[in-house]
Formats: sequence, C-alpha cells, structure tokens
Amino acid sequence: MTQTTRPGHWVEPDSGIGLGLEDIGPGTYNMNIATDRYTSRDYAARERERIWMRAWQIAGRVDELPKVGDWKQYKILDQSFVIVRGKDEKLRGFVNACRHRGNILCNARTGNAKRGFLCQYHLWSYNLEGTLRGVLREELAGQVDKTQNSLLEVSVDTFGGFIFLNPDPDAQPLSEYLGPEVVDLLAPYQLDRMVTVMDVREAVDCNWKVVMDAFEEGYHINGIHPQLLTVLAIDPATSRYQFFDRHSVAVAPFEVKGASTEKQIEGILNLPDTFPSTVAVIPRFQELVAQYHREDGSVEFPDGITARKLLQHATRDTLTGMGLDVSGLTDDQMSDNQGWVLFPNYFMTVRAGECHVIMAVPHPDGDPNRCIWHVSSYMYLPAEHADAFRVGLTEVDEPGSYKYFEALQQDYEQMPRQQLGLRNNRLDHMSLVREEVVIAHYHSVVDRYLAGEL
Repeated sequence: MTQTTRPGHWVEPDSGIGLGLEDIGPGTYNMNIATDRYTSRDYAARERERIWMRAWQIAGRVDELPKVGDWKQYKILDQSFVIVRGKDEKLRGFVNACRHRGNILCNARTGNAKRGFLCQYHLWSYNLEGTLRGVLREELAGQVDKTQNSLLEVSVDTFGGFIFLNPDPDAQPLSEYLGPEVVDLLAPYQLDRMVTVMDVREAVDCNWKVVMDAFEEGYHINGIHPQLLTVLAIDPATSRYQFFDRHSVAVAPFEVKGASTEKQIEGILNLPDTFPSTVAVIPRFQELVAQYHREDGSVEFPDGITARKLLQHATRDTLTGMGLDVSGLTDDQMSDNQGWVLFPNYFMTVRAGECHVIMAVPHPDGDPNRCIWHVSSYMYLPAEHADAFRVGLTEVDEPGSYKYFEALQQDYEQMPRQQLGLRNNRLDHMSLVREEVVIAHYHSVVDRYLAGEL
C-alpha cells in the first residue's frame, strides 16, 4: 500500500478531499450562536427530547464487559439503561426497569449477572436476553403473558472499541449514523486495540456544549496554553477540515514554522510534560537528532529534514518496534493530532498510538449551567503490557481535587469562567471567527436536531 492510498492522505492540499478555510465560503455556517442554548432550562428540555433521546452516544468501552453476564449501567439525565454481555457473547441494552412495577434492576455502576437479572422488589427474573423467565407465585399471579413482558430493549452497537447506545426505539443503524467515511478514516488507528490509561468523570460548572466548543478550535491556544507554542502554532492557512452530515474532523500540522531548529527540538523534548505518552518516542527522536550535531554542539538539518519529520520517523520506528501495526497511517498521522467531533458529545484527538477523548452530558439535575464531563486517554500497546497500564474509572466528588495534565487542567479551569459570562442577560449571542468553523458546523447540527430535521 502506498502512502497516497491511505485514508490519512486527506490532509494533503492536493488530495481534493480536505478543505482549507479559504474553501469554506462566507455564510456556509451561522457564525452568531445564541447564548440561550447554554443557559435556558426550556432549551435544555428540548435538547433532552430531540437530541439525547434520539442520538447514538458512547456508553463505555467494550473491554469493560469481557465475560458473560458482565453488565454496566448507563445514565443520561433521568433515564437509565443496562448493557450486558449475553451467553452468545453479544452486547445488548435494556431499559433499566422491571416490567412489573418499574423497579430499577441494576442500581450499581457495574456488576455480573451470569444467571440473569432478578428484581429485588417482587422477584421477577429475566435472562441475559431480557426475556421474562420467572414470576413470584406464578400460579396465583393471574394472566401474565411472559412474551409481552420482556425487558424493553434499546439499540446497542460497537465501533472502535466503544459501546454506543441509542434510546430511540426507531434508531437508524450505528454504521449509517457514523457514515462510511468516518469508519474508513478512523480504522487505521486501531482504536479497538487501545487500552484505557486515564478515565475521569466529574461535574463541571458549565453547559455541556461549552465543553464541546472548547475542544473544537485551536484559536484559544495562545491565551490558555502558551506552553504549547513551542511545538504547535495553529496556522489557519495549513489547517484542513472535513465536514460530514453530523460529524467533522480537523487537523493542523504539529510544528512551529519559522522557529529555530534548536527551539523546535526543545519543544519536542518537552512534549511529555503535556502528552505523557510521548515519553517512549523521545529516546529514538534524540538518536535521530544526534546525527546532525555539529562539533560546537549546535544542530543543523540539511534540506528536507525538520524536527517534525524526525518526530514522525521516531514515532513510526518506536511503535513498529513494539510490534504494533501502524502501516495504514501516513507520516503526518505519526505527529499530528486529528480532532474528531462525533455528534452529540464526543471529541477525540488521535494520532499514531494514542487518543484523548472528551465527552460531556447534561447534569442529571437539569441545570443547564452544569454538566458532567468525562475525560479519558487510550494507548495502543503490546498485549503483554496492556494490563500494566490499564486503569478504571475515577469519580471525582470534590471539585478541583483531581489534577489533570497541564493543557487539560487549563481548559478545566477556563470553562466555568465562560459559563459565568454567558449567563449575562444582555449577551444574546457569541460571535465566532473563521478559525472556529468547526464550532459553527457543530451548532448547525444542533439546530437541525432541534428543528426536527434529524
């Protein structure tokens, strides 16, 4: 397979696929976003019915439920569902309520029900396929039709190692919801083989869409993440975009054009401070750089060699040396984080060997000024090392008690500040700039859902 045939080639300007800002004409998307969608309870109630009760959403990782009978509870607002692995190894989802009097079946976060589910209220029992199997004192219970009282099933499917759930009884297949382009572009990253190395969830004092907006643009890097400027400067002229029916992807080259060679090398050597997974790549990067040391200790690269290219070379060498398959990824994907938005609430930066995911859902109490954010990181590791790095979920009860890696901590502290400003009555809209076109596209999808078009 040549590099030009790889899905990641879309970022090349001559590919004819990706868009630059100059290709997105004025008026393509609404750049004035009304602020009531972040603060209004009425708007949040409409979102509940038209987005959260109808859209596919990620409910966990497949490897959370490895054994027959393993189950987990998934909650969205006041709705509760249970996802379980059946005897046939298939994952199924059900409304988390007994068909008798509605008692919740699974009140914990996870568990195992190898023998099926038993309602603790009146001891009705169900098998792992959701079929009603037993009724207490059945001979006296009257006309209970077991075939009509099975658990209410909800659509569950998987992609990239993630479990997706859709509360809508008439949900379209997940493959159609994602679309073939999304599936093909993400396939070479081996998401399904990645291991969870960070998994944190906590309440944050902002609307769930403030979280989504924060990660859909790089315009804020200069103000919030100045430490990244040594390795990444978002150049609107080189950023590339793809917009799908509901979803999108954007990428900017991971480099600082015009910076001295020494500064670029220094920036890459400091990457582990913000991106811990790069620790494994740095030794090989240093070996490659050493070839170009001059006697006075300075570094001079010949034409065609840059710190970015050496980082790409080092990343491919390191991952391949670990026995990992990165053959389907381009050199750009060795260094450049592609930012994916899967509607409604999934943002992921992904490059060879790792991805970082941000998700946000409305707070269960219905307050539009609060949400639950869920941040996680995944690494592509040799199978023999996976368990040593795998972590479980951390639920943060005390705000501010968990310290994220530097860039993420900076976003965590910024988002509530934005929500405070959005609550001012006279501020009736936000004014986006062209570099925030992903936010504009995202809210166009929100608008279509709220209008009943999707």
